Amino acid sequence: MSEIVSARIIVTCPGRNFVTLRIETRDGVHGLGDATLNGRELAVAAYLTDHVIPCLIGRDAHRIEDIWQYLYKGAYWRRGPVTMSAIAAVDMALWDIKGKVAGLPVYQLLGGASREGCMVYGHANGATIEETIENAVAHVEQGYKAVRLQSGVPGLAATYGVAKSGERYEPANGSLPAESLWSTSKYMRSVAPLFAKARDALGWDVHLLHDVHHRLTPIEAGRLGKELEPYRPFWIEDPTPAENQTSFRLIRQHTTAPLAVGEVFNSIWDARQLIEEQLIDYVRATIVHAGGITHVRRIAALADIYQVKTGCHGATDLSPVTMAAALHFGLSVPNFGIQELMPHTELTDAVFPHAYTYKHGMMHPGDRPGLGVEIDEELAAQHEYRRAYLPVARLEDGTMFNW
Repeated sequence: MSEIVSARIIVTCPGRNFVTLRIETRDGVHGLGDATLNGRELAVAAYLTDHVIPCLIGRDAHRIEDIWQYLYKGAYWRRGPVTMSAIAAVDMALWDIKGKVAGLPVYQLLGGASREGCMVYGHANGATIEETIENAVAHVEQGYKAVRLQSGVPGLAATYGVAKSGERYEPANGSLPAESLWSTSKYMRSVAPLFAKARDALGWDVHLLHDVHHRLTPIEAGRLGKELEPYRPFWIEDPTPAENQTSFRLIRQHTTAPLAVGEVFNSIWDARQLIEEQLIDYVRATIVHAGGITHVRRIAALADIYQVKTGCHGATDLSPVTMAAALHFGLSVPNFGIQELMPHTELTDAVFPHAYTYKHGMMHPGDRPGLGVEIDEELAAQHEYRRAYLPVARLEDGTMFNW
């Protein structure tokens, strides 16, 4: 038995907020889990501190599956992003402990490597198509084999995925939510020209991706997919809100463009119909929001039956702890597709020193025992929590819309 004797929360803000769970066993082995839920960080921290941590003390850290079931079924109020992010943090920390005790990286405990590394995609964006293409070329020069394209939309002051000039893209900002205006018709006129120029500049050996960010109706999404088909997109992400999973049947009727969905999913039930009816090609549920390595492996196993691949969310709203967990998962799972990569700042990397590496468009989790990530608590303590919200969107007539 490896008895859990303590667990505590570390909240830090090295440029953006992160919530980390640290679990320690009686024999002095500790594990880290990420509990960050962008814009609702303290809700998860309170859930862990007030409701979960008291239930962990005295339990055997090696009983990962039993503890997962205890936290999921024992809460009665199942699923939801707060609950599943809390469970994910515990799950990651326990896998970290198990790996350290075994003296093995977590991917070895998951069956070993299924590939040499995990292909990642970077984010190319700009206020104009020309700026986006220039940024995409720079990514390819850095070795990226896959690039997400997001460009400003003429007539709109702000667009999802596009950073302010000279700044890194980080949507969570401000002590109250920022509001932006949206026009579907203006957006729809801008995407195909972006892809056409990208193919001219980058050729056909670079994978091109695009994120709609839940902003189209199913028929609009079908039309967009059809317009992009000549440019062979790797995927179109979140073309319409996925609460109604049958919406994707209509999109499938109108385009063969691959579809990726799920960064907001927090359980297998969110993705079940989409996977079983083969309405998507990539499932994007991420380790921290979907119950940890234990649960995302179940989603991947279901997806594998239907030839659906993984494409885990990997923006900077996930700490390096989740990035490491995603890479261990991605290296081992048979139906890995691609991993999103938004590199963290140097300050974040200093707070969370890690073993994972990037080279030639691929990432590897490294071979340190466990997840291969630690936290510099003295440095973390120098950066206090700062409330930040994700933006909200309205149509040009003032109607609330999907951000």
